[in-house]
Amino acid sequence: HFTYSLYINICRSLLEKDKLLFSFLLSVRIQMGKNNIEPERWYFLLTGGVAEDNPHANPVAWMSDNRWDEMCRLDKLPGFEGLRKSFSDPAMLAGWNDVYESANAHKASYPGEWDTNLDLFSKILVLRSIRPDKIVLAVQAYVVAVQGDKFVKPPPFILGDSYEDSDNVTPLVFILSAGSDPMAAIVKFGNDLGAQRGSISLGQGQGVKAEKMIERGYKDGSWVILQNCHLAESWMPDLERICETMDSSAMHPDFRLWCTTYPNPNFPVTILQNSVKMSFEPPSGLRQNLMGSYTSDPISDPEFFSSVNEAKNDVYHKMVYGLCFFHAITQERRAFGALGWNNPYEFNESDLRISVMQLSMFLNLYEETPYKALNYCFGRCNYGGRVTDDKDERTLAVILRSYFKEEIAGDNMKLSESGTWTIPTERSYEEYLEYIDKLPIEVPPEVFGMHENANMTKDQNATTLLFNSILLTQKGGGGGGGDEGEEGDEDDDKDADKADEEEVKTQDDVSYDIAESTFAKIPGKFDMELAELKYPVQWDQSMNTVLCQELERFNKLNGVIKESLDSFMKAVKGIVVMSSELEKLGNQLYYSKIPSVWDAASYPSLKPLASYVADFLERLTFLQTWLDLHAPPVSWISGFFFT
Repeated sequence: HFTYSLYINICRSLLEKDKLLFSFLLSVRIQMGKNNIEPERWYFLLTGGVAEDNPHANPVAWMSDNRWDEMCRLDKLPGFEGLRKSFSDPAMLAGWNDVYESANAHKASYPGEWDTNLDLFSKILVLRSIRPDKIVLAVQAYVVAVQGDKFVKPPPFILGDSYEDSDNVTPLVFILSAGSDPMAAIVKFGNDLGAQRGSISLGQGQGVKAEKMIERGYKDGSWVILQNCHLAESWMPDLERICETMDSSAMHPDFRLWCTTYPNPNFPVTILQNSVKMSFEPPSGLRQNLMGSYTSDPISDPEFFSSVNEAKNDVYHKMVYGLCFFHAITQERRAFGALGWNNPYEFNESDLRISVMQLSMFLNLYEETPYKALNYCFGRCNYGGRVTDDKDERTLAVILRSYFKEEIAGDNMKLSESGTWTIPTERSYEEYLEYIDKLPIEVPPEVFGMHENANMTKDQNATTLLFNSILLTQKGGGGGGGDEGEEGDEDDDKDADKADEEEVKTQDDVSYDIAESTFAKIPGKFDMELAELKYPVQWDQSMNTVLCQELERFNKLNGVIKESLDSFMKAVKGIVVMSSELEKLGNQLYYSKIPSVWDAASYPSLKPLASYVADFLERLTFLQTWLDLHAPPVSWISGFFFT
């Protein structure tokens, strides 16, 4: 109960993209505390292991060399011995090929004994090298297996719960996302409680007015709503002072301070630490989006849910479901990038709210259902008013017409080609919530009208975002604690006996090894004097100038890399002080990220550390060959610095 309560309270303040991340980290930390996950496996999942020269040739045509190198490094971990050799066995290779080609690779059975010998977390490590685009779905399945499905179903946002956790000296802070506006929810909630409200949109010169509103709220118990705090950065220290000097005994008990802000590094940390934080953005996932729509105003209002003539209740409720489904589809298509919409649009709850209200009005006004008018109002005005691309406008209209048509009045109208997603038959509001709660978390591309391959880019981007977000949470450095009591003492004695047999490398040791091996690979700087003599500036040889400029840029980057690596290695040995910059560099080396100090002097690159170094050395070789011999007949355009 405590773990789930923790999950609910923290999810309330997390953005949608971070909720699965938190569930996964929570599950992994619990399992690591039970010694079910070794640190080496966790490190491999995040980084793919420490890159090193691989003497084993890649026997698999469908696996890239980088993925094969990862697979060979995984073969060295305990429990994975023989994994590399299984790819040389034709029968086993056919099984691995089936996993690679499977549309649901995260659910596919592994060949031979690997399906039974590997636990669920270990299978994710193998999946990283075979089908990394399915990692997010595998992570969801892992959380469900370890913690239960409720940990991948964030509860719908209920403003009343957050209000109950606050008091007159505890601010309520909304963390906004693009296109979101919680004012309608705050106003309705305030009306339900009969609270007086005063709101102000912060900006230049509005700080003094806001202070007067807060002082008035102290006395009469009214709510003060400060909108767009991120636009008044200069006034934030004053707001911090006001919050720190609040005295509960000298204030009206009904007073509440509400703040809305986009994520901003200048927002006072003390206010965030001492406030009730809430994220306000559309839920992620089709099921969660539907649930969010049904639990928000006005659909959640019993009076509105039954506001249509009783004879039309059946078609009304089906059309409400169809409209909520359409609303979810328009938002979820953004995850497909240009396949979803040519331009990303910020469809939000206000579009759904006005559309649902218009639906109720039209059904009460006309005896026959005006499908054409509804399609025009929703597709051209409410949602279509945000669309700027003519092809997107056509796509939006086609999607809407596939839901709002005469067939919707019948039972179980198909929402997907296979018929697995349908509009439910008439039922009560609570039964609709139960129906939505039982919908699958994974949504096939056919629901969006796309080919199943459309998921590949979307899932790969989601995997990259998940790993990058996890790495941001890994500060590193600390070791694990031992158990307390007599049993722990006995274990310590046993560990002491084994200390000489096996030395476990710390994070600094691993980072040092990476720095040392990388430093040894980097050659010396180019001889600029030789280059200027051999390739002088000539009007008929423009590539001479290009070469000299490229050599200067790469010499600068070469110096930054070697100097930073040398300083870090000296810091680990204790020769120089380990500064915060060097500590950050060590963490980035450990997690196979390009150090930020290199990035500032480097050409643009999205590669991980090992691939970046290999690419850098290849560029140096290309230029060195040019310098030593002659200008190449064909130039490697992408190998130049300026590209």
